[in-house]
Amino acid sequence: MTNKSIDGIAATFLIVFSILLGLNQVLVKLVNVGMHPIFQVALRSTLAIIPILIYCYFTKKKINFFDGSLLPGLIAGVLFAVEFILLFTALDYSTVTRVSLIFYTMPVWLTIAAHFLIKDDRLNLNKSIGLIIAFVGLVFAVYQPITNYDIRQFYGDLFSLLASFCWAIIAIMLKTTRLTRSIPETQLLYQLIVSGIILLPVSFMLDDYIRELDAQLTLIFSFQVIVIMCLGFIGWLWVMSKYSASSTSSFAFLTPISGVMFGWLIMNDVINEQIFISLFLTCLGIYIINKKNNQN
Repeated sequence: MTNKSIDGIAATFLIVFSILLGLNQVLVKLVNVGMHPIFQVALRSTLAIIPILIYCYFTKKKINFFDGSLLPGLIAGVLFAVEFILLFTALDYSTVTRVSLIFYTMPVWLTIAAHFLIKDDRLNLNKSIGLIIAFVGLVFAVYQPITNYDIRQFYGDLFSLLASFCWAIIAIMLKTTRLTRSIPETQLLYQLIVSGIILLPVSFMLDDYIRELDAQLTLIFSFQVIVIMCLGFIGWLWVMSKYSASSTSSFAFLTPISGVMFGWLIMNDVINEQIFISLFLTCLGIYIINKKNNQN
């Protein structure tokens, strides 16, 4: 296990992946029109297993579930299922911007937890200042006064927060349990297989597991599975296995920024000077967190 500072290759991937995740928030909300959130999670996890196994075959990746990682892998899979049920349901209840704001507080919980649970990944002045600046930038991006705060909005906010906790716990497990012995592909397969086994039968019990699905929504869903779920998450797990947990997760602050941008482009959300201020503050915060004199 290594906890080295972010380099150019890792930073480039994390920026691209964060942008894709921001786009994904919009895509999930669109696909929720065609299928129930739980069915979307279940089907996405199940379908993503196949291309990952094909990728492992051609790249000669050795999948091993019996290297001591089975129990934490199963737990991570359950957490993964719960995380995405909460997140996708939150998007059914609330707006992309509010869900993104709350869900991507994950780096705060992860950085604080890493300080206590991961050796050589302690909070220092740079990380503390950088996280505060980036978080302020995020608030600038998505803050809107609430005039009509109903029960659906409350559940959307609550589910988003709980989903962020699940994500942080999984990230900590990848650094502190025997999952560190597993290659990123094995780590992801644990999460996909377990969540698929749990959620697919449950989703078929729902009356509206298929809503208003059409060809366009099917293509959007396919993009989620192949590009974001398979390629993106394999890369993210690899980066998490090689670099500092708190520095890696700090790039997640870019995702809600891109989510707001895609919301403007795809869903005609309003964009104003707050977005530009938030983008500057977020990038500044990430720069401070990842300065070369950071001690990770």
